[in-house]
Amino acid sequence: MTLKALVLCAGRGTRLKDLTRDCPKPLLPIEGTPLVGYTLHHLAHHGIIDVAVNLHFLADRVEDELGDGSRYGLHIHYELEDELLGTAGAAANLIDYFADASDVLIVYGDLVFDEDLTTLYERHRANRADATLLVHRRTTPSNSIINMDDTGRIVRFRERPAGWSATGPVWVNSGCQILRRELIERFPSKRPLDLPRDIYMPLAADLRLFGVPIEGYRIAIDSAERYQQAIHDVKAGKVRVPPSGAQEPS
Repeated sequence: MTLKALVLCAGRGTRLKDLTRDCPKPLLPIEGTPLVGYTLHHLAHHGIIDVAVNLHFLADRVEDELGDGSRYGLHIHYELEDELLGTAGAAANLIDYFADASDVLIVYGDLVFDEDLTTLYERHRANRADATLLVHRRTTPSNSIINMDDTGRIVRFRERPAGWSATGPVWVNSGCQILRRELIERFPSKRPLDLPRDIYMPLAADLRLFGVPIEGYRIAIDSAERYQQAIHDVKAGKVRVPPSGAQEPS
């Protein structure tokens, strides 16, 4: 069993406006470390050392900053997208890279999080899941809404319907998931595809999809306010940041 990772870094980060006009969002600094560096350190800390990074906007800047990944204890493979392929399309585009992996961890590149990825992977394997999604509660969801049964199996997955409003907290996608490589092999290639819209939502009833409630810290840097919140939380020690030079995998 081999787990590789894909960190999604191709987007333009337009919602951050001037902050990402000349700086790719993955390189926004947080206490001297680029945003994506926290995820890379975290992956290495859990022994996930073979990592693909997809690129598009200011791709050279990202590759120059991250290098071959050795400063994070990783081996980084870069994949340039001339056309943005989306969260599922990026994975399909890298299927040859994942050929020797049993499963693939896909992480949105704008996250700061400290979830126990080793336990997440153990849950994924124990459930014989096609995909295992990290999920959290939101009262005002602006993304995917998830319904799970008592075993954690996802029985319904939907993008927020127009005019929908929650009457209380609901489960939503956290942007970190583990997929069986065989599922990715089923994705159509060479065209844009979105994991929530094109894979999870239409196939939820047919696949073994599971949700795992988040237990650690997580924030998505999708606004200037959240960027400042992440800086504050790192300074305040709310994020369990792995040490530089992360552990060698056992």
